[in-house]
Amino acid sequence: MSPRTGLSGLLLACALWGTPALADTPTREALAFELNIQAHTADVASWLAQHLELQRYKQLQDLNDQEIKQLLRDADVQARDLLASLGYFSPQLSWQLDEQPSLTPPRIVRLDVQVGVAARISQVQIQWQGDIEHQRDAAQQREQVVSQWALPAGLEFSQTAWSQAKTQALKSVQAERYPEARIALSQARVDVQSQQVALSLTIDSGPLVTIGPLLISGAERYSLELVERLAHLTPGAVYQQNDLLMAQQRLVASGFYDAVFVSLDSPASAEGTPVKVELKETLRQKWVVGLGVRSDTGPRLTAEYTHLRLPRLDWRAATKLSVDPHLQSWSLDMLALPDPQLWRWHGATQLARQQFVGYEVSSQRWRYGRTQREDRTDRSYYAQYDASSSTGSLVGQRESVSGNYAWTWRRFDSLPFPTRGIGGSLELGSGLSLGSQSEPFARWLARAMWLQPLGRTSGRLALRAEAGGVISRDTSGLPTTQLFVAGGENSVRGYANASIGVAQDNGAIAAGRYLATGSVEWQRPIRWNQQRTDWESAVFVDAGTVTDDVHRLQTKIGYGVGARWRSPIGPLRMDLAYGQTPKKLRLHLSVGFVF
Repeated sequence: MSPRTGLSGLLLACALWGTPALADTPTREALAFELNIQAHTADVASWLAQHLELQRYKQLQDLNDQEIKQLLRDADVQARDLLASLGYFSPQLSWQLDEQPSLTPPRIVRLDVQVGVAARISQVQIQWQGDIEHQRDAAQQREQVVSQWALPAGLEFSQTAWSQAKTQALKSVQAERYPEARIALSQARVDVQSQQVALSLTIDSGPLVTIGPLLISGAERYSLELVERLAHLTPGAVYQQNDLLMAQQRLVASGFYDAVFVSLDSPASAEGTPVKVELKETLRQKWVVGLGVRSDTGPRLTAEYTHLRLPRLDWRAATKLSVDPHLQSWSLDMLALPDPQLWRWHGATQLARQQFVGYEVSSQRWRYGRTQREDRTDRSYYAQYDASSSTGSLVGQRESVSGNYAWTWRRFDSLPFPTRGIGGSLELGSGLSLGSQSEPFARWLARAMWLQPLGRTSGRLALRAEAGGVISRDTSGLPTTQLFVAGGENSVRGYANASIGVAQDNGAIAAGRYLATGSVEWQRPIRWNQQRTDWESAVFVDAGTVTDDVHRLQTKIGYGVGARWRSPIGPLRMDLAYGQTPKKLRLHLSVGFVF
């Protein structure tokens, strides 16, 4: 017998005799009964089908009629409790069991549900215990809990909404002054005849909590003083949950730490409640090399070197080199340790060589001053020296010195993935152009962004605006870096970077003294199987202009579609835009929330 004939015979024998040499084909297990629920809404039917314990007994095929009827009586009690949790306290339930079962199970159990009128909230009573009850300084906090109560009179009652409203109120108390607050009593009194529910909630705030000393662990390379200044938590200050979150955020954003955990410790003392700060420090020196593609300029190589504690100086220094076909730049940024008010000395320099339309510019910028970075506001003032030299169709060398002040204000719900909020920034400068004919000048630049939700599934509107100007009798002596150009991924999409400016007779596009850009973007979440994903779609219109004469504006318009992804390193934006003037499609890619 050949090997092939032997194998065929073995398979045939297994099939005929049911030998375990081959796995049996799985068969669907028979059911004792099936439950068929009819209700006025699919949500009610689905809720009952999911939570009725009756479903657990469907596979017990040896159930007799008496046992099934007892299960139905128990299920009736549970179904009424489940419907009461949805706010239906007088439902009409009708159970039917197939009285003439077929020879082959399953039997059919039918439930017809008439839920009736949903109960509504008639009154809400919130009471207080503990320090918050008589503390005058907590009056606003009490009023806020009452005014923001999520289940006011007139709304339909459900157990889920009731639980969520209590949790929200408790968290509001715990977020400020009273982290040990708890719910002392909660009642929902139901009047079945009138279908009304009276809610009563008592919150015990516990004692007032103040910030105590910092208990720092994990600080080896960098000083305890650095941690204390960056945390910026004042001993004796009234507890604010947001203060601890912002302290943690500042420590992480500083670059000195890979991981930070800030939390209240116990027990409290006369000095306040200790705050525990757990740190995992980053390496003192770090290299980062990147190779990528920039939508406006093509392939790009970047190299960054960061030293977090320069010898003898204790400043942080970051050096960056960036090379692509249109822009080559080198920069050095130095930042001192913060003082108790979070002000730091700051020094920076940048050397760049950039290709514009029709000419090339080599520039340098030197800056020295002080900066303060707080939770929602940044401030800085500094002296600055600019120089630029042009080759090609616009030949010339220009220099300037200036004094500047910059201010940024942010009120977004979360960073780096905001969904609502507003932000603004303003830069003001005044200085003097250098050369044979020096001219005084003033420069300003304002930016604003507004994110407005449109609904749970409708996404949001993102509005962006930017305007700037240079006030001077003659701007011909000012470096290009003190003037304005537009176009590119964070400006007017559909146009190349720095392609919007003042058109010259020789075809070159020069920087101008006035800038105005704006954008309207509709962002919508992308859902898959009724679940929200990390992707969003976008539809946008951008417009902008750069000019030397506000009476002769030539606005450039771009519009298109895009996608947004919540990547681990920040928002990744991909936009396909059409520039109305060049009549071309352009792909724009960028990473991070820019404001």
